[in-house]
This record gives sequence, C-alpha cells and structure tokens, in this order.
Amino acid sequence: MTSISSDLPPSMPARPRSQVLPYVVLLILAALVAGLVWYATRPVAMLVQGEAEAPRVDVSARVPGRVVELGADVGDRVEQGALLVRLENAQLTTNLGAAQAALVVAQRNETAIGATRPEIIRAREAELAAAEADLQLAQEAATRDQALEQRGVRSQAVIEQSARNLAAAERKVEAAQAQLDLTRAGASPEERAVAAAQVDQARAAIGQAQANIDELNVTAPQGGQVTGRMVELGENVGAGAPLFTIVDLDRTWFTFNIRENLLGGLKVGDRLRVQVPALDAQIDATVTLINAQGDFASWRATRATGDFDLRSFEVRAAPATPVPGLRPGMSALIRPAEAEGE
Repeated sequence: MTSISSDLPPSMPARPRSQVLPYVVLLILAALVAGLVWYATRPVAMLVQGEAEAPRVDVSARVPGRVVELGADVGDRVEQGALLVRLENAQLTTNLGAAQAALVVAQRNETAIGATRPEIIRAREAELAAAEADLQLAQEAATRDQALEQRGVRSQAVIEQSARNLAAAERKVEAAQAQLDLTRAGASPEERAVAAAQVDQARAAIGQAQANIDELNVTAPQGGQVTGRMVELGENVGAGAPLFTIVDLDRTWFTFNIRENLLGGLKVGDRLRVQVPALDAQIDATVTLINAQGDFASWRATRATGDFDLRSFEVRAAPATPVPGLRPGMSALIRPAEAEGE
C-alpha cells in the first residue's frame, strides 16, 4: 500500500499541569500582597468620637428633715416646679413660732415707747402745780422779808436765805415743767428709731423662718426626666444631700474633644454631620462652642526639634431639630473635614 503523508505541522509537546500550578499560586499571592499594601496605605478619613450630653441637675434640700412624701420616681418626667420631696422638721416650725412671738413683743414695745400713759402725765402735772405753789410761797416770803429788812426787823442772813429759797423754787418749777414736757412728748426720735428697727428685725426673722419651712417642699428646678433617686420614705436627710437627678432631654447637645491640628478652620456656626450609632442615624448639628481645654488635655511633643505640643479643644454642636430617642452618653461620630460653613 501506498502511505499518505499529512500536511499538518507536527504538534508541540504538552506542558505538564504540575509545572503551571506554581505560577498561578505566585500570581494569586502577589495580588493578595498588593491588595493588603493598598488597604494598609490608603488614605482614611479622620473619625472623631464624642458623646451626647444634656443639662443635668442634682437636686438637694437646703434644710435638713425627715422625708414624709415622695412626689416622683426614677423614669418619671417632671415639669419645673413639680414637688419631688416633702420634708418634716419640728424645730423649724418652732423657730417660726418664736419669731412670730418676738415680732409681737417688738410691736408692743414700739407702741409703749410711742405713747405715754395718762396717769403719768397727770402725775407730772401735779408735780408742776406743787412746784408752782412752792414758788408762790417763796416769792411771798421773800417780799415780806425785804419789807421787814427795810424796817430793820430782818437780818441780812434771813434776806439771803429767802433769796436762795426763791431761786430754788424757780428751778424746781423749771424741772417740773421739763418733766411734764418730756412725758407729753414721749420717747426721743432715737428711741423710736431703735424700736422700729427691732420690729423690722423681728419681721426679717419671721421671713427667714418661713423661708426655711418653705424649703421643706423640694421642687424640680427644671423640667426633664428623673434619672436618679437617692432617698427613701422616712429617711432623715441633711442639708445639701443629693435627693434626685433630673436630665433635660429636650436640650441635648453633642460634645467632642478635638486636637487643634484637626480643627481645619472649624468655627462657631458651622454645620456638622453627626453619626449616632445607637440610633443608626445621621444628624445635622450646628457648632455652638469651641473652647480650649486645660493643659491636661494637651498632646506633648516627643521630639526636641521639628515637633510641637498640640492643645485640645472642646467642640459643642446642637442638633438642628429635636432628635427622638437621643440620650446623654450615646456615642457620636464626626469627620472634621466634612464641616460646612454657613
């Protein structure tokens, strides 16, 4: 037979699979390393963490007492002026009674000083009448002695004694008249002023005692939610001891501590987008305060040259609208570079 030759080129010998696999693995490893390097060196937006805050008031009593009534409990929402605690203090009640009695005494004393009894006035008038009668007798005796002395019957010594008796009778009338005038006029202006001041002092003591009793009813200084109660019914509490904690949830704000090199020109009035993970929400807020923190919040340079200390600033931002569910202590996140000027 005649053989037919093929026009096809001779085929290349096939490369074994075991020789290709290492190259594939190397390519995959190289891609992974490149991806890790990119992930580690990629620019990441700075994220600053803060928290939500709200006005908080620790309510205490100004006077001591025993708790006889509780007007609120933890979790209650109270309005400003609502009764929180009513105390009882018998000593303060007694002090009020004593102050009221002292006022009565001061008023009676003022009245007594301002007026004179009619009996005393009549007694002074009688003393004046007696002095005038003595003066008349002394004048008659002096006139008689002078007439007798001209006739040589009275000695000079008798005449001098009559003159002295007349002068003494005149002084006695003057003294009696002065006593009567003083009695009719009553107390002096200075004594009246002292009596009036004692009345004012007694009234002030009553006001102080009444103010202390009013403090037995402890009321809410602001509206909000009661987040703490540190007193029980029947317990004796001292002045200044904390009784309740009230947080005003309607006036919540965000606060952040930001190093000065991250402020990026941030100023009061700028808008921030605040992320609250607890609410899974983005909240628009306006910067209301930028205040330098103390030296304790400064970042200290670690190199002697080419570096400097950086201070931290407190940044406060108020939500543009009320945020339901926002509570103090919730984390808040911002990116300073995203601040927008008004």
